Amino acid sequence: MDVKEILSRLPYSNPFLFVDEVTQVDENGLFGHYTFPPESFFYKGHFKNNPVTPGVILTECMAQIGLVCLGIFLLNKENSNAKNAKIALSSSEIEFYKPVFPGETVKVVSKKQYFRFNKLKCVVEMYNTKNELVCKGTIAGMMKLSSE
Repeated sequence: MDVKEILSRLPYSNPFLFVDEVTQVDENGLFGHYTFPPESFFYKGHFKNNPVTPGVILTECMAQIGLVCLGIFLLNKENSNAKNAKIALSSSEIEFYKPVFPGETVKVVSKKQYFRFNKLKCVVEMYNTKNELVCKGTIAGMMKLSSE
């Protein structure tokens, strides 16, 4: 499965799609990027006159790139006829170190801890363009691909 196919199977669309590209993927993890557009809706009130990307949005970006994209790749290895991803986040524990401002590009690095019985758990890290650690943690979810 190539990267374009993984991206085409994501169950998200704008304005809630936080994946620009996946640059590397294999059965152990992946690397991906996203640039936060300055005009994004969540900057209007977070924070007044000093917009910062909310932690929940950073977590969502990490989950979409680090868990969902990897899960689609892994599930496709098991069933290449499946088309639609059904995902349920089951847990996340994230620590935040640096802010992400409007217009910044982040790199997400995901390393699979385990994938069994359609449950995927990953250690996910996010870096800014200076290669500084922005946040890191573990994210887990239940995944299923269907032909529907």
